[in-house]
This record gives sequence, C-alpha cells and structure tokens, in this order.
Amino acid sequence: MLTFSDYRKQDALALAGLVRTKQVTPQELLDTALARSREVNPRINAIVLDHEDVARKAINDGLPQGPLNGVPYLLKDLGAALNGTVTTGSLSLARETVATADSTYVERMKKAGLVIFGKTHSPELGISPSSESRMFGATRNPWNLNHIAGGSSGGAAAAVAAGIVPVAHATDGGGSIRIPASCCGLFGLKPTRARTPAGPKRGEGWGGASVGHVVSRSVRDSAAFLDATAGAALGDPYPAPHQARAFLDEVTSAPGRLRIAFSTKPAIPTDVHPDAIAAVRDAAKLCESLGHIVEEVSPDINGMEIMAAQGIVISANVAFTVDEAAEALGRTARPQDVERATWFRIENARKTDSSAYARAMNTLHYLGRTLASFMTNYDVILQPTAAGPPLPIGILNMEREDLAQMFREMIAFIPYTGIYN
Repeated sequence: MLTFSDYRKQDALALAGLVRTKQVTPQELLDTALARSREVNPRINAIVLDHEDVARKAINDGLPQGPLNGVPYLLKDLGAALNGTVTTGSLSLARETVATADSTYVERMKKAGLVIFGKTHSPELGISPSSESRMFGATRNPWNLNHIAGGSSGGAAAAVAAGIVPVAHATDGGGSIRIPASCCGLFGLKPTRARTPAGPKRGEGWGGASVGHVVSRSVRDSAAFLDATAGAALGDPYPAPHQARAFLDEVTSAPGRLRIAFSTKPAIPTDVHPDAIAAVRDAAKLCESLGHIVEEVSPDINGMEIMAAQGIVISANVAFTVDEAAEALGRTARPQDVERATWFRIENARKTDSSAYARAMNTLHYLGRTLASFMTNYDVILQPTAAGPPLPIGILNMEREDLAQMFREMIAFIPYTGIYN
C-alpha cells in the first residue's frame, strides 16, 4: 500500500509510472490525495469545490492511457470548464452556472489520463496576487499560515506545497502562476501567449496576456504537462510559434553557454527587499560559475506606462465577464454583486472610451517589440518574482476600505511579473 510519505516524494510523472507498472492503482492515488486534503485543507483553504464523485466515475469508467494516467489533479476555479460542474472564479453571480461541456484545456488533461477531483481557490476573477475572496475566505501559505500563498493561483500552489497533489492547474495574466510558485517554493512557468488553448468559449484572455498551465514541484512535470496541452485548437485566433521538439526533451538537454541579463531594479519604481536582491545575485553568481555569460543590465521600459495600459485591458475584461454573468441571470450587475476592488475596475472600464483600449493594446504590443529586440542579445533575463517575501493575510484583501492603499501595497509587492506578459 502506498504511504503518504512515499506519495509525497513522487512527482506526477513518477506516479504515472507506478500506475503504468501496476505498483499502484488510480484509486489508491486518489484516496491518498483525498486523505491529505481532509487533513490539511481545513487549515490552508486551498480546495474550494469538491468533485470526488467526478473523479470516482472517471476511474470506474476507465481512464485514457495517457502519459499522466491515474495522477490526481486539481483545476483552478477560474479559466477552465469541467462538464457538469460549476466554475465560479469566486464570483457570486456564477455560483450556480454549470458547465455544459469541457474546455479544450480540460479535454486535453482528461486525454492525458489525469483524475480531476476538485477546484482550487482564486481571488475574485483572478485580479489579485493573493487568493483572498469574499466567497471563500483566504488561502493560507502552508509554510506559514499567517501569510499569503500568492495569487491568483494561490489555491493551486498551496495544494501542491502541502502535498495534496504534485502538480495543479494554474493560469497567469499578470503573474498568477509565477507569484504563488514563488510564495510557496514551487516551479511556475508562464507559457507564451496562445501556447495553450483558452477555448472554446474564449479566444484569448486579457488581450492574450492570460494563459493556462500549472504549478509543480518538478521542472519535468511542468514540461510534460505543456506537452500534453500545448497547441492551437480549431478556430483559435492565433497560435504560438511551433515547438521543434517535446518540452520534456528540453529538460535533459544541455543549454549551451547562455547569455544572461540580470537586474534587481523593477521597471515600476518600488523598494525591493534585501532577500529578493540577494537571491538574484546568488543565482547570477551560480550561473556565471557554470560558464554562462552574465551581465547586469535590463531593458529600457516605462513601467508606469505599461501598468496603466494593462489596467485598461484588465478592467475591460473584468467588466465584460461580470456583465456576461449578470446577463445570464437576466439582470445587470450591481456593486454588491462583486468585491470593492472588482467594482472599482468595472467603473473604470465604463468611463474609458474604446479608443483608449486600442491605445493600450498598441502600448503593450510595442513593449513586446522592445523586449524582443533586447532578447536578440540575451537568452535569459534574471529578476526577482516578487519584491519581497509573502505578505501577511489581509493586506491585499480586495474588500479593504482603503482601496488606494491596497493597490499601492499590491504594486509594491509585484513590480516585476506584469512586464513579461
């Protein structure tokens, strides 16, 4: 019988290997994941929707013989539809909306053989770097329960860090994979735009910035999951560049001598914690000792201009999503339907003209060209993920009375990740 100690030592690929060689069954893996969830979830509040019945049925019906066959898996409660279940995004207007089909991403996850047994917490519509919501409360960091697990994929990161699953679904439009991975000590890769599908209900998220993937304990799991999900679907508005070989093959391939640019100075001016600075400098020294070319330099970017443009795009998408949910209920959205910071974004969207949206997208596309030009001279940019350690619970709560201070705290915590969307 598989003990929890043995279970926690394995990544997803290793667990799938145990199933493939009949050393363990999918039922045993699911039972272990559920037992761990019952033990720790009341303290960390990572899983907010229970789909054990869906998981049991999938196993009993027979799982596809994919590369991740039998591995327990959690979807984020945002950005993915599982047929017959609710995805709320912590939005009260959506709490009764049942999906009538799987999203393309979920179809691919099922084909890979994963066993989906629940959904993890996200702040309302994913617009905070901390998973705290009026609907579900606060997700807590497994390493210190008084601190945040990050966001918006905080529930996913907390579940992985606590050992419930080795890998979990996550999405990222401004740092929502990378920030919680940093907060919880995990690996978090945000793929390039359109690398994984957003459909069929959506063609893109946040003007192409939001992309779905995972948080994981191992690099190879992240690569394997990308292999299982990457590629345009029928009708997608645009594809990512073709990948010449499997991402999993890249994990064990020597990279050659890399040209690495490193910097601790954020494009959005703020104080950076000494620990974040020390971590980057230590990593730069390590890379240099391995024979790579390392230079302290950063692209010339107007971070405040970029932040303003991103704010317009995000606010427009938030307003659209809330209006769509309200219209499905036969009414218009009201301030009490959403959290205070969400309504602030909706109001901003409604008083911003359409030409401002076009201008914002043009600004972001110009940023892409600026970075592309910079990357002709470098292979890697090495920077902190957050400007400091995980914050205490409550500072980034979107229901705070002083919203202006909350937004200042948010910007000071995450001045890095938004630039690279």
